[in-house]
Amino acid sequence: MPLLAPLMLLLLLVAAAGCTSGRPAPSTPAGSVPSPTAPSTLPSALPSTPAPRPPAPRDRARAPAPVQVPHEASGEYDVVRGGAPARPGPGDVLRYLVEVERGLPFDPVEFAAEVHRTLNDVRGWGRFQRVDTGPVQVRVALSSPRLTNSQCLPLRTGGELSCWNGRRSVINALRWAKGVPQYDGDLAAYRQYVISHEVGHSLGHEHRPCPGPGRLAPVMTQQSKSLGRCRPNPWPFPEREHERDEPH
Repeated sequence: MPLLAPLMLLLLLVAAAGCTSGRPAPSTPAGSVPSPTAPSTLPSALPSTPAPRPPAPRDRARAPAPVQVPHEASGEYDVVRGGAPARPGPGDVLRYLVEVERGLPFDPVEFAAEVHRTLNDVRGWGRFQRVDTGPVQVRVALSSPRLTNSQCLPLRTGGELSCWNGRRSVINALRWAKGVPQYDGDLAAYRQYVISHEVGHSLGHEHRPCPGPGRLAPVMTQQSKSLGRCRPNPWPFPEREHERDEPH
């Protein structure tokens, strides 16, 4: 009996502790799957869109830099070597040569080729053979403004105009590079005009006025100064335009 009393007291205390501990947590039945965690109410983060890359720079065709023509160059001409035949066709052939003042920023061969194309166009004065020696009827000379001034005396060119001086068709390099506003940016046509006009003087043609509003200016009109009320025209015979592509 003395040994049973403490044991029974211990059993009573354990039973009392079980009654005050509340309900045991329900056990999960074997083989069941726990409930998933409730989804978050926050929107899921969208994948970040990479910032657009700047476009790769394009290879842009660079416009040729404007030619800077010096007011003064060497003051001496070089004959452009070589020659070119006159275009086929009837009529006399006129011999001419091309000169370029040393020190100008132009290729003499290219200048000579452009002169030859203009003079031998069917809309031009006639048939011209380019030579580099011997007797010639005209010299076409590309000149700095300063040399133009001296070559054209007693005419006053103001460093801007071109002239015929009795031996040379003096082409002002400044005008060759820039043209005139009257030609509205058509530098090729203006170059054709200035060659045709100054060589026209070598053939004995004088200046002519504008014949009327809206009409083509005669090539011997001083178009570098003004068109009057005419339209620009670089050719002695513009009506021959249709003959350019006809077989000869």
